[in-house]
Amino acid sequence: MPALLFGSISTVADTSEIQREAFNAAFREHGLDWHWDRDAYRELLASSGGEQRIADQARASGETVDAAAVHATKTARFQQLLAEAQLRPRAGVTETIRDAKASGFGVAFVTTTSAANVAAVLAAVQDDLPASWFDVVLDLSHVEHPKPDGDAYRHALRALGEPVEQCLAIEDNVGGVAAAADAGVRCAAFPNANTAGHDFTAATAVVDHLAFDDLRALLPA
Repeated sequence: MPALLFGSISTVADTSEIQREAFNAAFREHGLDWHWDRDAYRELLASSGGEQRIADQARASGETVDAAAVHATKTARFQQLLAEAQLRPRAGVTETIRDAKASGFGVAFVTTTSAANVAAVLAAVQDDLPASWFDVVLDLSHVEHPKPDGDAYRHALRALGEPVEQCLAIEDNVGGVAAAADAGVRCAAFPNANTAGHDFTAATAVVDHLAFDDLRALLPA
């Protein structure tokens, strides 16, 4: 049975600007004179890991910062903002997953963000996209190595019981595409509002919306 592997929360719903707002709120709460505008944040998204971005910012600023504590605050603010937002799935996501399930495909949500973030996103879009449509849902607690390592994808393949050549990942960032490649999984890059224009040459294809027939065509006949 072939499978579609949605590889980050922003492949399902574009949370990128909400994430940026949450980072800036956390910086204010921790008394940090930092602000990531949209251009700066777009550059930062070329690498994976919010806590690592905070640590890198501290080094660049010559400051001593508890990156884990700042990131924990960011996560809390992100979940609060998600609950307040009227979040909808991205273009074609609901229809693609519905059509995939009707065609006998497996569907997985293969993230390495926190379980709380995954739950918050799924709760926010539940009216359009029930969590039960995903056969497998992964988060950071399921893996030893986060993206760009391919650990999450290897875990998903085992959980689904699918051969790698029958699976297609969908990723919105360079680190996610690298993770899919590390596990040998074909990948359609589906950039979000803040990753459009990044280097997705490692992806099998780059798309600006999702359609099941287009994705199925990327798998071997």
